[in-house]
Amino acid sequence: MNRLETQELVIDVPGRHDGQALTLSVEPGQVWGVLGPNGAGKTTLLHTLAGLRAPRAGQVLIDGRPLAALGRRQVAQTLGLVFQERHDGFPATVRETALIGRHPWLSAWQMEGGEDLRLAEAALERLEVDHLVERLVSTLSGGERQRLAVATVLTQAPRIWLADEPTNHLDLHHQSAVMALLTEQAAEGRAVMMCLHDLNLAARWCDHLLLLYPDGEACWGAAERLLVPAALERLYGQRLATAEIDGAPVFVPVR
Repeated sequence: MNRLETQELVIDVPGRHDGQALTLSVEPGQVWGVLGPNGAGKTTLLHTLAGLRAPRAGQVLIDGRPLAALGRRQVAQTLGLVFQERHDGFPATVRETALIGRHPWLSAWQMEGGEDLRLAEAALERLEVDHLVERLVSTLSGGERQRLAVATVLTQAPRIWLADEPTNHLDLHHQSAVMALLTEQAAEGRAVMMCLHDLNLAARWCDHLLLLYPDGEACWGAAERLLVPAALERLYGQRLATAEIDGAPVFVPVR
């Protein structure tokens, strides 16, 4: 199984003294969208789920086992995290960066083999950055870097995806392509949770939602239950008009 669970989890948001405890389960095959205004704790939540930040209370579990009890290698083989922003630690090409995704599967000092290279090249092709393999990452545009970040996690082949603004910097074509990829990962039995600012991407691609309010309140469940103006207008402090296109709701801010 590829189940990600939280038990009475309270994330540690700076400047906020309390928050609602989260007890939820992200099941294999599900695509969860985390929505909320700036500062509500979306990135903090994802970093907590990945084990990069300690919770204020509660715990995260992978297939019923506490995340804190798992070894770092096992966690890296299970969880893949697409960061919202990345910084170049050292000069590296696009190919070398994608191959970093294979490191959890290699023993100490083991070099990447032919299968690792094949996986990396397939991921780069899928994200349409394969023509950049010899380029230094520092020379890429923001959108190219973002697609490389997704390709690196695809090369990693995790069972659970955590993505923080995976469509950041992307044009409409590549936004749709990345969302389709994440949906396919879920269809193949993986669990997916992503933070999004684009409400309409969440409405079109996510089957479950977690709404994080700035005061620490939260609600979660099936997307069709939460994609209603009353909940979303309170979430963003913004009046919304709604319509339906191709069977999915579309939300537009009202002046």
